[in-house]
Amino acid sequence: MRIELHGTTLNTQAVEQAVNILKNGGLIIYPTDTVYGIGCDITQKAAIERIYRVKGMEKQKPLSFVCSDIKDISKYAKISTAHYRDLHRCLPGPYTFILPGTREAPKVLISRQKTVGVRIPDHALTLAIVSALGNPIISTSVNISETSFASDPQEFSEFYEGKVDLILDSGPTWSDLSSVIDMTDDGYPVVIREGQGDVSWCMT
Repeated sequence: MRIELHGTTLNTQAVEQAVNILKNGGLIIYPTDTVYGIGCDITQKAAIERIYRVKGMEKQKPLSFVCSDIKDISKYAKISTAHYRDLHRCLPGPYTFILPGTREAPKVLISRQKTVGVRIPDHALTLAIVSALGNPIISTSVNISETSFASDPQEFSEFYEGKVDLILDSGPTWSDLSSVIDMTDDGYPVVIREGQGDVSWCMT
């Protein structure tokens, strides 16, 4: 199923359909403030395994996930006092933060280093879906090859037809990925990948 979204008004019907699919273990493609993402409810283990199959990823590579707010992040990741202000300043925004995981984080999403990757994208529709669902959703970029990330539904809709249960089409988005910032240490944040979003503050 594909829903075309028009204008800036939040489409509550699209949110409801996405939430119903996620609650039933389905996969959705959704827009973010960077590229489109493939997501599922992080409590649905079978759906997470399905994402690995759809993307052809090895299970040793952990997936990041979208939270509704910083309070939600603190349930799944440990935020030090030193880094809380940085998170508050940058989120919502085009960043993925690597943080120490808590016991609440699903084991399949925790890396060998006991860390998790979390996002709060600056996108009203995505945050409305996560809030209505009541659980975070997986955040892994839509791509049609190992090196080509898709920012336009016209590029990937046919490729993912039959592989996901819903595509939320809000038109072309940015083509750059999020910046990935490692906050597992109480010292300076470390830039793992520079994408969208200013990372100069990591040096100050």
